[in-house]
Amino acid sequence: MGREVIITCAVTGSADTVGKHPEIPVTPEEIARSAIEAAQAGAAVAHIHVRDPKTGKVSLELDHYREVVERIRDSGSDVLINLTTGPGSRYVPDDLNPRVGGLGTNLVLPEQRVRQVEELRPDLCSLDVGTMNFGEQAFINTPKHLRTMAQAIRAAGVKPELEVFEAGHVVLARHMMEEGMLATPALFQICLGISWGMPATAESMIFMRDLLPPGSVWAAFGISRYEFPMVAQAVILGGHVRVGLEDNLYIESGVLAPNNATLVEKAAKIVTLMGAEPATPDAARRILGLPVRGQR
Repeated sequence: MGREVIITCAVTGSADTVGKHPEIPVTPEEIARSAIEAAQAGAAVAHIHVRDPKTGKVSLELDHYREVVERIRDSGSDVLINLTTGPGSRYVPDDLNPRVGGLGTNLVLPEQRVRQVEELRPDLCSLDVGTMNFGEQAFINTPKHLRTMAQAIRAAGVKPELEVFEAGHVVLARHMMEEGMLATPALFQICLGISWGMPATAESMIFMRDLLPPGSVWAAFGISRYEFPMVAQAVILGGHVRVGLEDNLYIESGVLAPNNATLVEKAAKIVTLMGAEPATPDAARRILGLPVRGQR
């Protein structure tokens, strides 16, 4: 038996991709169905954002999260549910008054960003550890806000997946562990290729991995054309992997992926060819130190 590698499927994301791909899941029903299909294809974890069903834009609506989670749980799927806490962190300064948020700003209080975690108590939730330029926007996660969110996540009994986009984010996460804000061993997600964070290269992944606290469980992903090369690289370096329509719309150069399940199937094939095997949801729970089903 080879090493067990957790495959996460990032089902829909929050980017403006609805008009770029006909199969981007938008409604809670579509998002849940796509997560279930990804699990059937080999994903152990489904990373969930929700969208406004009318506009396709990112949403913070608790009822949308609740419907997605209930549909997945009611289906009998044992896939681990990972809810995002990322939305509500974007800032675009107004052209005339930079103290005021312009078009594209969606900043909300940190308490609002973790409501779905507190209410629905998923297996995992993301926690973006750090501030950076994110394309043309600022992605703002101040230490004070992160402490508020981390405390709420811990009180809910949920394990955070610490998303890190550059080296300073790892340093901040380690500091929060020293403060007692984050538990150890931690789960890290190394995010590569996003403008303007660490590039999607083997050197970046090695550098970021080597900054992590000893004993950490980690995964990594690359966006767009780097998605599958970074799957192979993460397996080589001892990590876990992530794919999905949030990160990449193509199954190969110039060919749109039919759905999330197809991306997961390709990732699973790469994992197997690298001498490892896709982890089942139960194996993922064991690797992550989570309770087995029925004991939460």
